[in-house]
Amino acid sequence: MDADAFPDAVRDAKATELDRLGSQQALVALTDADLGVEQVLRAAAQSEHTASETFTAWAESAAEASEAADADATDAAEEFAALADDERDHYDRVVAQLDGEFTPADAVDPMHEYLRGLDATVERAAGLVGRSLASDRTQLQVVNFFVNEADERRADLFRDLRSDTQAGVETGTDLLAAHCQRDDDWERAREVAAETVQIAYDDYAETLQGMGLDPKPIC
Repeated sequence: MDADAFPDAVRDAKATELDRLGSQQALVALTDADLGVEQVLRAAAQSEHTASETFTAWAESAAEASEAADADATDAAEEFAALADDERDHYDRVVAQLDGEFTPADAVDPMHEYLRGLDATVERAAGLVGRSLASDRTQLQVVNFFVNEADERRADLFRDLRSDTQAGVETGTDLLAAHCQRDDDWERAREVAAETVQIAYDDYAETLQGMGLDPKPIC
């Protein structure tokens, strides 16, 4: 396993889950079946806020490790801080589209709860890859939603945000290339990335099932 093969290995292992996360039902799950423009924007803003908090926590703990003479944590701290900045920018741009005030909830979805429990750089980099692959599918449906609403301005906004999310795959694999020293490291990374996608899918599936909907059809 190496950085070039890693993303495809995760995609192949979780192809069904990723396909279903990219179905038209993704927004049904994200918005609790309230598919109005305002609710889609609010759900997106909450997602961006949650991601910014996760990456901020990673950056802060990696910076502390770096100060404790752990040189391997220096590059990770910088990458995670940049990701946190990007997500805060995403949040601000989405909130600017809302008609009313928005206060993000304190609740954390299961995927980010899992990500926040990761400590090692290899695990976090792998979690970033998994998160990026899963979130990319959902963001595609947000783009499609605004295309269907004939709102190209907002569709373009979410295309930009999706492009940044896709770049997270490369950021994560670059960190893995720098920090995976043995085959065991790559295998651990693959397991974490796959688990991240699985948790995102399980949350999606459970939400739909709670609405009496089948998460299996791929649209």
